[in-house]
Amino acid sequence: MLPSFFGLRHMACLLAASAMMPAGAQTQQDQPANNYPTTARVEYVGECMAKNGGAQAYLYKCACAIDQIAARLPYDDYVESSTFARYATLGGEGGAIFRDPEYGKNAARRYRGIQEEALHACGIAPATRAAR
Repeated sequence: MLPSFFGLRHMACLLAASAMMPAGAQTQQDQPANNYPTTARVEYVGECMAKNGGAQAYLYKCACAIDQIAARLPYDDYVESSTFARYATLGGEGGAIFRDPEYGKNAARRYRGIQEEALHACGIAPATRAAR
């Protein structure tokens, strides 16, 4: 038997409150584990679309790609590895910090692999390269 503080009035309030939640509302537990900030997602999609001619169809394909990447790579790892990948070809002494360390090479390679798989899964042809 339930304790007395779980009276009918209390149960009615709980039921009313739960009924007010939108049907599609997500709880904290339903959120993706590697949820990226909106600004990071928008930046990726914008760069991806630009590199693919800016066609509206790429809005959906590029959004799909960043979702695929986010599902496999925690945000902090994404920032680090995509930075290494982006600046790996930077010349001069300034670029050495991105080019030379073995850790950076591995991070860039990992990111590029995950990104290539995401682009393929989302219908972006290998001939067109998205945001790196």
